[in-house]
Amino acid sequence: MLQALHRYGAHRALPAATAALVVLGLLAWWLWPREEPPAGTITISTGAEEGVYYEYGERLRTAIARDMPDVKVVLQASDGSQQNVARVATGEADFAIAAADAVDTYRLNRLPGHSRLRGMARLYDDYVQLVVPRSSDIDGVDDLKGKRVGLGPDHSGVRLIANRVLRAAGLDPQRDIEPATDGIKTGPARLRDGEIDAFFWSGGLPTRGLADLAKAYDFRFVEIDSGTVAALHDQSDTFGYYRSSVMPAEAYPSIQRGRTVQTLTVANLLITRAGVDPRLTEWLTRTVIKSRDSIGRHVHSAQLVDLRTAIYTDPLSLHEGARRYYRSVKP
Repeated sequence: MLQALHRYGAHRALPAATAALVVLGLLAWWLWPREEPPAGTITISTGAEEGVYYEYGERLRTAIARDMPDVKVVLQASDGSQQNVARVATGEADFAIAAADAVDTYRLNRLPGHSRLRGMARLYDDYVQLVVPRSSDIDGVDDLKGKRVGLGPDHSGVRLIANRVLRAAGLDPQRDIEPATDGIKTGPARLRDGEIDAFFWSGGLPTRGLADLAKAYDFRFVEIDSGTVAALHDQSDTFGYYRSSVMPAEAYPSIQRGRTVQTLTVANLLITRAGVDPRLTEWLTRTVIKSRDSIGRHVHSAQLVDLRTAIYTDPLSLHEGARRYYRSVKP
């Protein structure tokens, strides 16, 4: 009788063990990556080494190395958004960060490759920062008349915005000021040395170049009021990418001294081309969202990357690979 029961128990245990192995196998299949990560070399166009674009690109390269170890990332420094858009559209770079207004301007002017541009993620907002010495008599944008003003390099996003802000304030960027090509790379030193009276910068908060300047030189920010932003919108419907905003007091504590600054912002996008491999863009979009916190510990602006808003890449439609990723994580 006992032998019979033993044989019965063994008979029952075999299917149970088999079922457990099946469950473990299914669990392993679910947790294990469904496909091998992409491989190859990609180029990302960023910005000036003193700016947020480049710093973000450096941290993103580290995140890509973790998630896609067989992908080699080449970072390209650049003059900024306008150059970045052109590089991606013409195939000189595979990916780039660019402000929405620069993307829209490139498209509206129907420049080479404009129809191939695609969005992957909305990242964070750039704040327009008009920098002057603490002792300056410049209190508003219209006070820049007759002054030596850094507008940024010719192909930068800040040059695009600065020219538009000046016109909205009633100033001609070529006739009413002494324009210079200084941006975040050369502007801080030239302002400190008295070679220019002011310079524009458009970037995330805080920008490394300005944080470094604050350690050695006392400057302040000139407000860009909501009336100037309204005048921008009156100039063209396409200027709707500019929003009146407030720069928080903690952006540059030693400079702002507890005070906020009225200014304007524009969204930044991660962009690519229609012909780029969808599997690669799907993986890269995942890495951008997944690495928000790890990058954000070093690049404050990255903390604002949000899955709920990342899909809004207007004026560009989403790349197919990015669309696949967002569909896969849709609740």
